[in-house]
Amino acid sequence: MITEIQHYWNHRIHDLEMTDQPVGTRGFFDELDDYRYDKLRYLPQLVDFSAYKGQRLLEVGCGIGTDLVRFAGGGARVTGVDLAQTAIELAQKNFALHGLPAEELRVANGEALPYPDGSFDVVYGHGVVQYTADAAQLIRECHRVLKPGGTGIFMVYNRVSWLNALSKVMKVPLEHEDAPVLVKYSIGEFKALLAPFAEVRIVPERFPVKSRLHGGWKGLAFNTFFVGTFNALPRAWVRPLGWHLMAFCRKQQ
Repeated sequence: MITEIQHYWNHRIHDLEMTDQPVGTRGFFDELDDYRYDKLRYLPQLVDFSAYKGQRLLEVGCGIGTDLVRFAGGGARVTGVDLAQTAIELAQKNFALHGLPAEELRVANGEALPYPDGSFDVVYGHGVVQYTADAAQLIRECHRVLKPGGTGIFMVYNRVSWLNALSKVMKVPLEHEDAPVLVKYSIGEFKALLAPFAEVRIVPERFPVKSRLHGGWKGLAFNTFFVGTFNALPRAWVRPLGWHLMAFCRKQQ
């Protein structure tokens, strides 16, 4: 299964359709950065990329390095791993174009991390747990390589969410729904998955923003009606329905 997952992601660059810039250029990375933080407006508010200065931070499933570049720019000593060679090559170009250092950017399996116990102060995995063959093993590995008292930050998709329901009603497939593995979690299921950690705080996030990806009448209805109506509702009512479940975890001292 890991080989199938690796093959899939080697041939898929996430959100590639959102830019027409030549792959691997500064314009390419800048446009994908702009798209990511427009779609995920909550992320820089919830994760302070400059809060880990001097700390050793590992990103599992780093992709082209969009988030990792921000951590590095904030002064973290960063390492990135990804199953896909394509992603790692682009991440290396991303760091070079930004003039930022990385301790290591390498192809590796998050379910068998090539690092000793207690190597990192922070382990970050945004949007990778749901796509791996054995999510519990990936979480155990992330926990293992963390120092005592270290921080784990993870994101999975919420099965009980507005986007999951809307996708079924409108018959519009989710991004990467054709991936070899895609598992969505309830809040309770995600908490159970994170059982190795001493402390876990889960924050549902990612509420509707206008889509650049979908067109036609479905895209028009989503952008002109659904986004405004949903976001007019009190956030306390709809917070449990956020598409992303962000987990902030602490390893036992």
